[in-house]
Amino acid sequence: MPWVKQEDCIGCETCVEECPVDAIFMEDEKAHIDEELCIRCGTCHDVCPEEAVRHDGERIPIEVEANMDYTNRLMQNYKTDKEKREFLGRMVKYFNKEKVVAEKTIEKVSNLRDQI
Repeated sequence: MPWVKQEDCIGCETCVEECPVDAIFMEDEKAHIDEELCIRCGTCHDVCPEEAVRHDGERIPIEVEANMDYTNRLMQNYKTDKEKREFLGRMVKYFNKEKVVAEKTIEKVSNLRDQI
């Protein structure tokens, strides 16, 4: 999913004008992408003169840190080391489930692509 690095956006509106599905809008003189409308065509990446439209792979460290913040926040509810270890085990199961969902989705999307 493309995203706009706000500090690099100069508000030129080129991406807004070129988006084929009107998924990009301006707010506070900066471009924003509506994830529900975006069709991931890459046009915004190609036309941004400042390269402010970024690839979602760059967000991985940010998302990992958010997951860790979430885990640490929840862990504060547990007092003993035993409770904390059990909780962390549940979190590992949760994130493993998310990984399996992603892997199965990738498999189905790949199969769909192969059918075209």
